[in-house]
Amino acid sequence: MNKVKLLPVLLLFISLQGMSQENTPSDGKVGKAVNKAGNKTAEIAAKGAAGLKDKKYDSKVGPKGQTIFIDNNDHYYYVNGRGKKVYVTKSKLKDKSE
Repeated sequence: MNKVKLLPVLLLFISLQGMSQENTPSDGKVGKAVNKAGNKTAEIAAKGAAGLKDKKYDSKVGPKGQTIFIDNNDHYYYVNGRGKKVYVTKSKLKDKSE
């Protein structure tokens, strides 16, 4: 008797699961917003870690005005918009204008 009552509930559950997984058409704006937020979070986290771990080069900036850090091996780098370290040579650094 309990199996007979359970069958409609089980069928309803399965049909709701199928409907909830349907893809709705969108412009891709949600995906772009999520990527943008993720990149910004990664950039802020990487800059925070670099500020604690490595020295900041105060008198020079990167090719486009980025903050330059110096790691333990005396390599110069900046953190890009995706949170990755981009190593640059000393010759590509510019004087900081104040």
